Order: sequence, then C-alpha cells, then structure tokens
Amino acid sequence: MIHIIREKASPAQIAEMIEQLENYIKLAVDVRQGILAGGGALHADCEAALLDAGSSQKDVWGADWIPVTQEVTYESLINLRPGRGNFSMDIEDKALRAQIKQITTNLLGER
Repeated sequence: MIHIIREKASPAQIAEMIEQLENYIKLAVDVRQGILAGGGALHADCEAALLDAGSSQKDVWGADWIPVTQEVTYESLINLRPGRGNFSMDIEDKALRAQIKQITTNLLGER
C-alpha cells in the first residue's frame, strides 16, 4: 500500500508500506515540500501518487528506506535525468542526497 507521508509515519503505516517488498520500502521524495510517498512495487507508483497529490515532477526523486538499519539508498529509474545533470539511476548530487536522507529519516526513522 502506498502512503503519502507529510508528518511522522505511524508504525501501522510503516508496516503497510513494507508489506510489498518485506525488507525495504520504495519511496518517492518531494524535496521542495519535504514529503514522501512510500510503498508499492515501483518507485514510479510512489512518484505517481505524489504527482496526483500536486507535487511537481522536477522536485520528486526515488529512494529506498531500510527500516532495520535506518538507511536510505538512492537508486531508482526515476532518477535518470540527463537534462538535470543526473546521468545514472543513482542520485549523484551529495547535497540532494543529504536533503532526501533528512526528509526520509524525519518522516520514517525511529526517534
């Protein structure tokens, strides 16, 4: 199940988002609004949920959240953006990675 997370996710939301893949959660993160969509089988599904909710595609990047280790990974097909200077599936910009990590950790991480 895909959830759009605007404030700290509940344990129930985390459980529903991780159901599809069991060990990690696919995410699309809106770096302008500081929100994310998580769950489902594809980053593109999460991206579509954010776009339907009013996010701008230029602000949405793909990542994964691994709850057990509290880690973020940055590889997704939706990150291939040669026109924006990102030539691989991995997010190359370190400042953008840091922003995504902060948003993800704030919304999904343990406190």
